[in-house]
Amino acid sequence: MSTLPRLPLTDPTVLETREVWAALTEAHRHLAELKGLCESLPNRGILLDTLAIQEAKDSSEIENIITTHDELYAYQDDTIATAAAKEVRHYVSALRTGYEAVRDSGLIRLDTVLAVQGELERNRAGLRKLPGTVLKNEANGQIIYEPPQDAAEVETLMGNLIDFIHAEDGLDPLLRMAITHHQFESIHPFYDGNGRTGRILNLLILQREGLLDLPVLYLSRYITTTKPDYYRLLQTVRDEERWAEWCVYMLRGVAVTSCSAITLVKAFRDLMQETKHDLKVRLPKLYSQDLLNNLFRHPYTKIEFIERELDVSRPTATKYLEQLTSAGLLRKQKMGRVSFYINDPLYQLLSGVTLDLP
Repeated sequence: MSTLPRLPLTDPTVLETREVWAALTEAHRHLAELKGLCESLPNRGILLDTLAIQEAKDSSEIENIITTHDELYAYQDDTIATAAAKEVRHYVSALRTGYEAVRDSGLIRLDTVLAVQGELERNRAGLRKLPGTVLKNEANGQIIYEPPQDAAEVETLMGNLIDFIHAEDGLDPLLRMAITHHQFESIHPFYDGNGRTGRILNLLILQREGLLDLPVLYLSRYITTTKPDYYRLLQTVRDEERWAEWCVYMLRGVAVTSCSAITLVKAFRDLMQETKHDLKVRLPKLYSQDLLNNLFRHPYTKIEFIERELDVSRPTATKYLEQLTSAGLLRKQKMGRVSFYINDPLYQLLSGVTLDLP
């Protein structure tokens, strides 16, 4: 039987430290700026479609699922995508599944978590029912942590976690996110996909708490960049209950990734405005908001995307893309049998995301 404690923390005063309060203040400040910026954008859905790919790529990389931006943007069809690109695409779909569920209900139910994991893994295995799951050191095979093994215990702990997420106990929502993430990863409720599901859950909590309307915070990039600290602090809480250090780590991640996202969203907005101006000047008869949206929803667009999203014939879609290429707004590149039309400035912006760690 697991000895994993239930939530809430038995002694919440362990979080009442100067370091925690300072990290909370900074995280809330930057997160509020990011939320306000996103709310000011006229085409927020495009932002979600485009930027979710970056979070998906970074989160998958933590699990050693490595892919390139070219693969992600070009091969959006599972029948031709690489295995790694498919995994990242599934993450984007899972993130949207969770986002829409929370948007519609205002809740994060167990069914929501199960749906997210099911979309990631493309199965409906559900919560772990069989014993034998352990977490090992990848280098030497040593067992680092043994999560709860009993199926009834896993189910009980998940029920307790869902209750904690929705508790009205005055706990700061960012601390709730940090504690929830640790508890979820310690329960390790699924056979596969725990890490990625847990990282999506972070964003859903921010969304539910009203701290961020769109899941555009790249927490996975922060975890990837600081992976040794992430795993060390996860285990330190299990061994020594040093919750304050863990929470400060997560709060700093929120602050750092918020700053990075603010820079990216502003650049995305400015680039879209610049492209809109160029379209109107160079190709005034071709310009439409739907066309502009397509070019920023798909860094690698193609004839089929234009056909579908602008509701035009294939010859018309082809003509549009060739005109955009001739005007220097897109670059044509043939990959296999498919011609892609690449928005190079957008591609460079998205592939150049960096974090300014303290």
